[in-house]
Amino acid sequence: MTGATGKVGAAVVRAALAEGHEVRALVRDPARATGRMPAAARQVVGDVTEPDTLPAAVDGIEVVVNAMGVPEQWLADPGRFTRVNVTGSASLARAADRAGVRRFVHTSTIDVFEARPGGRFDETDLATTARHTPYERSKQEAERAVFAAAGGVEVVVVNPSTVYGFPPYGVTAMERRMFRPAVRGLLPVVPPGGFGLVFTEGLARGHLAAARLGQPGERYILSDAHVSLRELTAAVVDVAGRGRAPFATLPSPLATALAAGGEWAARLTRRPPPLARGQLHYLRWNAVPDAGRAQAELGWEPTPLAEGLRRTLAELDRA
Repeated sequence: MTGATGKVGAAVVRAALAEGHEVRALVRDPARATGRMPAAARQVVGDVTEPDTLPAAVDGIEVVVNAMGVPEQWLADPGRFTRVNVTGSASLARAADRAGVRRFVHTSTIDVFEARPGGRFDETDLATTARHTPYERSKQEAERAVFAAAGGVEVVVVNPSTVYGFPPYGVTAMERRMFRPAVRGLLPVVPPGGFGLVFTEGLARGHLAAARLGQPGERYILSDAHVSLRELTAAVVDVAGRGRAPFATLPSPLATALAAGGEWAARLTRRPPPLARGQLHYLRWNAVPDAGRAQAELGWEPTPLAEGLRRTLAELDRA
């Protein structure tokens, strides 16, 4: 398991342990990782950007779940997207092949697909040209790199929509930047557009289903629902029973100016902008993911939005 201290990976670790699996987690900092995953998961120190550390991590393993990655839409050093998402994934797949691993479940994103803005897409709509942002392009390249490096390992790709749910909550996390202010009545406006959403615990079940039932070489979109940002924040307020839904959506030109200005300031502060241009591009894409294949072939069930929000807000209160 890679990415075991992140939002997606931690959920997969919890779900795998609950099903009775033995879990080995690749971690860079054992002290930091200890508080972020169940004690039953065995830690192995290593880093996907250091290939020499990977053979010991995958030796004797049946299934590798590669949930690590750099998920931000903006970085002060864009080259990190390639070093981690692309080269790191390829190194892990290569090590898995040499160790005789049976199956490699790779966590990608719906950003590798294409559709008209506001349109609907499924796994047959893989983008044929380079996507808009460095993050999106790195995820496209990572998929290709994994398939090329995996050799005889069965590769199954999971393509989540925007993930929300349980910790960790980073500085740019939607739960901190949108959910909490909405509940406190401090979110008067939201950016334009929307996205597909998937709850962490349901996403984890999808990963395990892909490990069991996914067809080698196939991709599986995992998405519970599609919402605009206004619909999402209104749902947060409704589930919480307090707060105030945003009364307005930022006009598109103003959102564009804020994103550009935020990135200009971020280059000086070296801290992520409140709204990156890549993130705004994704929101305006506003395309609707179709998770029908995962439901039909994996038996996966989406999590109702109200249920996922209720559980998230309860966890957020404790964070």
